[in-house]
Amino acid sequence: IDWDGAEDGEFVANTDKLRGGKIVVRKARAGEKIMAIDQREYPLQPEMCVIADGECPVAVAGVMGGLDTEIGEQTTSVLIEVADFSSMSVRATARKLNLHSPSSYRFERGVDRTQLDWASRRCAELILQTAGGELLEGAVAVRKSELPKAEPIAIRFAQIGRILGIDISREEAIKTLKNLGLELKSEQGKEAATFVPPSWRRDLTREIDLIEEVARIHGYHNIPEDVPVPLTVSAKTLRDKVKERVGQVLTANGYFEAITLSFVDDDLFELVRPWGELPALKVEHSSRRRENILRQSLIPSLLVARRDNERHGQFDARLFEISRGYLAADQKPESEPLLIGIVTEQSFAETKGVVAAIADALNHQFTLEAVAAEGTHFRPGRGCELLLNGKTWGWLGELSDEVRDKLGLRDPVTAVELNLARLEEIANLEPHFQAIATYPSMERDLNFLLDLNISWKELVELVQQEAGPLLESVAFGGQYQGKQIPADKKSYLLKLAYRSAERTLTTEEVDAIQQKLIQTCQAQLGAALR
Repeated sequence: IDWDGAEDGEFVANTDKLRGGKIVVRKARAGEKIMAIDQREYPLQPEMCVIADGECPVAVAGVMGGLDTEIGEQTTSVLIEVADFSSMSVRATARKLNLHSPSSYRFERGVDRTQLDWASRRCAELILQTAGGELLEGAVAVRKSELPKAEPIAIRFAQIGRILGIDISREEAIKTLKNLGLELKSEQGKEAATFVPPSWRRDLTREIDLIEEVARIHGYHNIPEDVPVPLTVSAKTLRDKVKERVGQVLTANGYFEAITLSFVDDDLFELVRPWGELPALKVEHSSRRRENILRQSLIPSLLVARRDNERHGQFDARLFEISRGYLAADQKPESEPLLIGIVTEQSFAETKGVVAAIADALNHQFTLEAVAAEGTHFRPGRGCELLLNGKTWGWLGELSDEVRDKLGLRDPVTAVELNLARLEEIANLEPHFQAIATYPSMERDLNFLLDLNISWKELVELVQQEAGPLLESVAFGGQYQGKQIPADKKSYLLKLAYRSAERTLTTEEVDAIQQKLIQTCQAQLGAALR
């Protein structure tokens, strides 16, 4: 049989232990089991390929035979089956059953389909030579696809010297490749030739593969160590530069880079689901039965690392990781985004400042907006979605007590997860010069009492609009709700800095701007100065 496992098929066979007088290559049926020759019973699943007789499986295709049809002292009739099973099918079956054998090892790596008929005949010949008996005439062939044909490979002999740094003659190269079983198909003068690799060398597909074979047979020890090989200095990609810049900002702020596994268990997977209720991507792996889910978020893994630091007496560990999240099983770039995960003991406002510093390191002209967001993993009112230049960038929030309790974390934690692709879009890595301020700044505070529905963003935008060009910066000074103010009110403290690039400001100028801001906020936002 030359069988690739594409469809079911059968043929008649007259053997002692095959019920029904036939052998069938098919998928396993629901609930079927087999007692393998290792004397253990294995439950079969419908996607597994089996060799069966007229009633039940007698072998797990490409993995192991069944005990019922094992050759014993009383065996007088032997059926020889030679097949080519799908490598992926055999690999998946062996892992799901946790049943590995020399057969599965071979089929997982592929066999030479063109030699199947020869192998069956050679097997019959060895049986006759060793044990005697009678060989029945003929064979049954079930072929579902054409035998593979090797593609010709062209080799330019000048490339051998360019790549290896030594001269190997054209004649030696041709002789070497012929001795390795390659067929010389054609020659293009003295400059190049075309070879067809033998069926058992499926690893030979490119010109560089042939050059490697020539070098291997010539002997690596014959290549002098001081031969000048032309080299080209590799350049960092934009992604590499962005990742490096992000790492510099975070390490400068006291963070340590962590490297964690991409696999999590069910509990960690459900702990933080910031990207929505997407289905989990699982892998079937014999060595990873429990932690077999590809993570969608980096935060759970970083939280485990932070917990381990706490248990070893290292509190307040600030950790970050740049790695992939796995959101879907397709080939789209957005299905496996490169994420920046951050966990820290810093407050919401301090962490938002670190996030702003990351954006500023990639491009000084950016807008960072925090839109309030609710989630089961956030403390009430302490989570937000981050927008960079109007596009979704990630999220930031102080994690809830429930999340901390599930992991046994002692201290409060603020977490951030950002999409690196957004930074690549805005990246401007050319150095920028900005003169050091010559004249001093003047600082003022404003503490407004506002309605609860007035956001910090609304207040800041109005202040920046009305203050004019002398306003250098606006910083968040604090928010207060409680005693001394009505229950339906809150207060925001703004810390303002004024500066002129041409002269020293006067107190009168700054006071005039302050008074204008107070009047505008009273008129448009109903604010009251505390």
